[in-house]
Amino acid sequence: MTFQISQGIRVNVETFYQNDQSRPLMNEYLFAYRITIENHNSYAVRLMRRHWYIFDSTGKRDEVEGEGVVGLQPFIEPDNFFQYVSGCNLNSEIGRMYGEYTMENEATKETFTVLIPSFDLIAPSKLN
Repeated sequence: MTFQISQGIRVNVETFYQNDQSRPLMNEYLFAYRITIENHNSYAVRLMRRHWYIFDSTGKRDEVEGEGVVGLQPFIEPDNFFQYVSGCNLNSEIGRMYGEYTMENEATKETFTVLIPSFDLIAPSKLN
């Protein structure tokens, strides 16, 4: 598990290779990741936006931006967390992702940036 703390928010990332949904002969490798966002502030926050940077070992680079995550803009109370699972399709067995969330302080309505740590996406066959 990889994690990073910024602005009082801890972001944990776990990754999983999806062997049954990948098609290596067609250069399609599917990975899932579980994100846990913990609010260690004294105020509630809302996750407003996400911005991802996605790389694979072929040199391909993608960016994904949008509102919320998995169709939600979750509200996270102090000392509470929100967890979701999403996925990424790569054209190679090795990749990397990182990014940032735009959060809103629910008390002041001010927005701030929370970093998502860099994490590797590696098919098990490449770990040997």
